[in-house]
Parts: sequence; structure tokens; C-alpha cells
Amino acid sequence: MEQALQNEDRQLFFEQEDIDFELPNDEQRYIDWIQYIIKKEKKELLQLTYIFCSDSYLHQINVEYLNHDTLTDIITFPYTEPPLIEGDIFISIDRVKENAVKYGVSFEDELHRVIIHGVLHLCGYPDKTEEEAKVMRKKEEEALEIWDEIIPS
Repeated sequence: MEQALQNEDRQLFFEQEDIDFELPNDEQRYIDWIQYIIKKEKKELLQLTYIFCSDSYLHQINVEYLNHDTLTDIITFPYTEPPLIEGDIFISIDRVKENAVKYGVSFEDELHRVIIHGVLHLCGYPDKTEEEAKVMRKKEEEALEIWDEIIPS
């Protein structure tokens, strides 16, 4: 699966590594939503690639590039500084599934949260401190409301 949207030299891609996975909704809906959030944050999309993968694939990246020997649901690699948005976002579908069960939400809701979490990092929102994490959660919730209310099914 690979979807690309080109609009005035802007590109948004969805790919997968080592797993059989398809987005649960129309890819164009994700593209519209992500672009909407980026514009809402007054940022400019250059290029963004989402790579959906397994725990083992993302763990290998975490160890190799970040020296973290842990499992994670998402790793974001920025290639520019805000207001420009360019980067790769790796998402472990295994972690998303487990976290959905852990937090008592649907897989789709957890996937949406993680997808937008990476975008928010690229928009300049860190989440290392308790206060930063609080702001990040608020931004995630706002974006999820937009998915539900503004972006048509």
C-alpha cells in the first residue's frame, strides 16, 4: 500500500514495512485531516511519510538510531524545523493494538491518536515533561474531534 498526494510540491505518503496492514478508512480522509491539522497549526507541509510496521521493526530502529532498547508505538524523525513540516513517522501496529486494549479504546481511535501525535511533534510540541505531555494530549484531543466532526466520512 502506498498513497501519495501531490499538491503544489507537497507530498504525504503511507507505506508499510514487514506487515500486512491497511488504513481502516479512506486514505484521502487521512490526508485531508493531517493537512487540515498542519494548516491549523500554521505550519507548511513539505513531505511526510508514515511507515506502519511491527514491534520488532520499530524496536530495531529505536535501538539503532536512538539507543533506546524499548518497545514504542511511534518514532518521529523530523528533517526540518517548524514552521516547515518534513519527516518520517514510524508507527508500530503491534503497539497500537496492545495500547488500544490497555486504554480501553478502539484500535481505530488509538491509531488516529498516534498518527496525529507524530504530526504534533513535527509541529513543535514536545512531550517529555508532565506539562508538555498535558499540552500534547489537549492537542491530540482537539485533532481527534476534528476527525470526528469536520472531516467527512
